[in-house]
Amino acid sequence: MVIGIGGVSNAGKSTLARNLKKVFHEVDVVSLCQDDFAFPTSEIPKINGHTDWECTDSIDFDRFYKEALKQINLHELVILEGIFAFQDERLNNLMDLKLFLTLDKKTFLARKNKDIRWGKEPDWYVEHIWDSHQKYCRQHPFENTIILHTDKGLDAFEVAQKHLKEVYLLRNI
Repeated sequence: MVIGIGGVSNAGKSTLARNLKKVFHEVDVVSLCQDDFAFPTSEIPKINGHTDWECTDSIDFDRFYKEALKQINLHELVILEGIFAFQDERLNNLMDLKLFLTLDKKTFLARKNKDIRWGKEPDWYVEHIWDSHQKYCRQHPFENTIILHTDKGLDAFEVAQKHLKEVYLLRNI
C-alpha cells in the first residue's frame, strides 16, 4: 500500500508520516520525504538571490519515483510525503490513498514564523511560500483525495482509524 501526503509547508506532513509509522507498527513501513530528493542547491532556481525551494523545479522527481518503486517492492506500506507529493503523475499512479493537509493562511504564517529549522526566512519569502502553495499544490485534481484541515493539529491515530486502517485491511484481504 502506498500513501501520499501533500500540502503546504508547516501543515504537519512529516509529523503525520512519522506518527503513522507508529500507528502501523505491526507492518513493515517506510516513509520517503520529498525534501530528500531535492536537487543540489546550486541547481535550484533562485528568487531575489534566495534558493527557491518552493517550486517544482527544486525536486528530482525521477530519482524520487525510482526510489518509491524500489521501496514498494521491499515494504508493505510506503508513505510518500512532501509539498509537491501530487505533482508527478507517475507517483500519483502509485498511491492507493492520498491525504492533502491544509490550513488557513493565518495559521500557516504563525507556524512558519516560528519555524527556524533553516534559519529565519525573510517575510517576502514566507509570502512566496504561501503563493507557491496556491500556484502548485492547489492545481492537483482532488478526486480520491482526503482533505485534512490541520489548523488545530492532527491526530495520526484518529486519521488512521477513520481513513487508513479500513483501506489497508480491505486491500490485504
